[in-house]
Amino acid sequence: MKQELVNIGIQELLKLSFLVDESNIGQDFIIGEANGSAAFRDSRLLEALHYPVRYDGYILFFVKKGHFVVNCNLNSFDVEEHSLLVTVPGNIVQLPFLDEERLGETEIAYVVMSKEFISGLHLDFNRAFQESVHMLETPCILLNDEQVAIAESYFRLAKQILGSSQRQKKQIITSLLSSLSYLADDVWTEQLSVISEKTGETTSRVNQVYHQFMKLVTQYHSEQRNMAFYADKLFLTPKYLSKLVKEASGRSGPQWIDAYVILEAKNLLRYSDDSIKEIVYRLNFQSASVFNKFFKLHTGMSPSEYRKGI
Repeated sequence: MKQELVNIGIQELLKLSFLVDESNIGQDFIIGEANGSAAFRDSRLLEALHYPVRYDGYILFFVKKGHFVVNCNLNSFDVEEHSLLVTVPGNIVQLPFLDEERLGETEIAYVVMSKEFISGLHLDFNRAFQESVHMLETPCILLNDEQVAIAESYFRLAKQILGSSQRQKKQIITSLLSSLSYLADDVWTEQLSVISEKTGETTSRVNQVYHQFMKLVTQYHSEQRNMAFYADKLFLTPKYLSKLVKEASGRSGPQWIDAYVILEAKNLLRYSDDSIKEIVYRLNFQSASVFNKFFKLHTGMSPSEYRKGI
């Protein structure tokens, strides 16, 4: 039986949140600004993000000042000034360490949207963001000065609308977001063009197979940990698939599969009330002892120790 990581929605996010100066449309759309020093005054969200978490919605972070390190889908990124970080439903986010000095100097603008809100926009948001993000191998891009100025104008206008006495705020905001989606699509398309110029046809083929493999691993890692299963799905031999994955990422296929299983195990241990026996079943391990050995090999601690925060 396929199971997913524990998902956190807007309501759960707000319970942990240090978000300040926010404007909203119910609990489906929130826009605002925050800084690192406020985060450390109420560190519940930072502590939660120290563990892998999957948010069941869309979040856009624009870094106005400072920089920090974030893990997204098992890749580590140094998010610097004028970076735009986009997470879509299914992305797994984690702050690998909490550097108070680095985070304390950070200022961000953010937009948080539920899947329900996006579905009401009548635009293919996934096409504009999710597919491009997968092709870019990163959810984080650096905006140029012109793009920064345009993005800031959109942000100020949205906040002004939400703070006004207009009665049809939701309709106005959805129209604004529809317009913004075209700008975002242009930004991502430009980034893809740059990457295409730097890579040859062979490399593009390698990356395409790698992304298809990773998409399958995201979907099936709790059920299947054998490379033959993924190779069969992609109509390749296990040996050739392993070669392409290693060439594209520097990591072997089994290493990626194990990494996703560990990530999901950590998430379940941290955010679910499932017993370790239930987690063993959900992740399709033969026994608790096999799971314990696997988890300790990759983390240096037992599942019980991890759950207790040791």
